[in-house]
Amino acid sequence: MSDKTEKTYLFDNPRNVDRLLKGFYAVCVFLAVFDLFVHRHIYMDWENIPAFYAIYGFVACVALVLMAKVLRKLVMRKEDYYDE
Repeated sequence: MSDKTEKTYLFDNPRNVDRLLKGFYAVCVFLAVFDLFVHRHIYMDWENIPAFYAIYGFVACVALVLMAKVLRKLVMRKEDYYDE
């Protein structure tokens, strides 16, 4: 008889997930602090707001998700569309 062992993956261990999230948060904090010291060649006055690009990216992602929810209602078909 063959002995079937369940394969474990990298993110099955909660400790690895915790390490990944801590690393992600550390990179985010580093980039936010680094943004305060980098000279940017701005074209518009609102680009001078601290963390403008982070805020802009967050708002853009939220807008995409909300637009996708509305679009889903417009193009969604019935569950048995192909099996009528």
